[in-house]
Amino acid sequence: MSKLPEPLARLAFPVIGAPLFIISTPKLVIAQCMAGIVGSMPALNARPEAQLEEWLIEITETLATYDKAHPERPAAPFAINQIVHKSNTRLEHDMAMCAKYKVPIIITSLGAREDVNAIAHEYGAAVLHDITNNLHAHKAIEKGADGLIAVAAGAGGHAGIKSPFALIQEIRLWFDGPLVLSGSIATGSAVLAAQAMGADFAYIGSSFIATEEARASEAYKQAIVDCDSDDIVYTNLFTGVPGNYLAPSIIAAGLDPSNLPQSDPDKMNFGGASTKAWKDIWGCGQGIGAITRVQSTAELVARLKSEYEQAKSRLLTC
Repeated sequence: MSKLPEPLARLAFPVIGAPLFIISTPKLVIAQCMAGIVGSMPALNARPEAQLEEWLIEITETLATYDKAHPERPAAPFAINQIVHKSNTRLEHDMAMCAKYKVPIIITSLGAREDVNAIAHEYGAAVLHDITNNLHAHKAIEKGADGLIAVAAGAGGHAGIKSPFALIQEIRLWFDGPLVLSGSIATGSAVLAAQAMGADFAYIGSSFIATEEARASEAYKQAIVDCDSDDIVYTNLFTGVPGNYLAPSIIAAGLDPSNLPQSDPDKMNFGGASTKAWKDIWGCGQGIGAITRVQSTAELVARLKSEYEQAKSRLLTC
């Protein structure tokens, strides 16, 4: 087990809910934290930008009230995801809001920025950075990130192509800090497997799309339930960055999933132009075969915890 910064050291169950573009709102974040896992959302989900402060007030005040009522079982910390790509013109404002409300964990994506890490560290937050390969992992730590989120093959949305075994073992050769694994994790046994490989936490996103608290259409949620890994398409067409998407949504948009053109990576935009793509073209990971119904976040986390304990028991009896 790595030496963990304070916000992560007090997490009782080793799961972080991945920030879901458009889908994650305070309703889902609060439900995740109350269930005992890190809840997160992209700052860009708050539109207009003034809404971010309203949402941070809602999250912090609601969780504080919950903690007072449940001192024996306080809520898990929450995280805000910051897209640090140059196209995000809101980054300075959004980081100022995170500092004002002392967001415990900052998740950075699409670039590593020393200035962003410095702001977070100044008020005491931990910074986790998304990476898809060992080279970018080194750069992220060199620029001041506290931990890494290894986005392996099979993850939803923007995802890498490396096997989780390869990615985790390469990183663990030199890095002993907080390490999170993302990619097709949808069961409690998979959470335990992530730890067995060397990760401290599992990063779960797609499963939470099919929850009652998620801001996703009913059609999207049902597609998560109905589809499996054969329905996932890997392409860079929609944002310029390779990612995994549900084939039915691509077909509904009038495109052929088996014959998609390539996008120009230089035209990436994450400040708003890609919103329609994420709304109409549904991001999703390969682990959805384990998702059989739409349920509450509390029910989903309870299932993960039960499966996790069962998996540990099976190992002990082997």
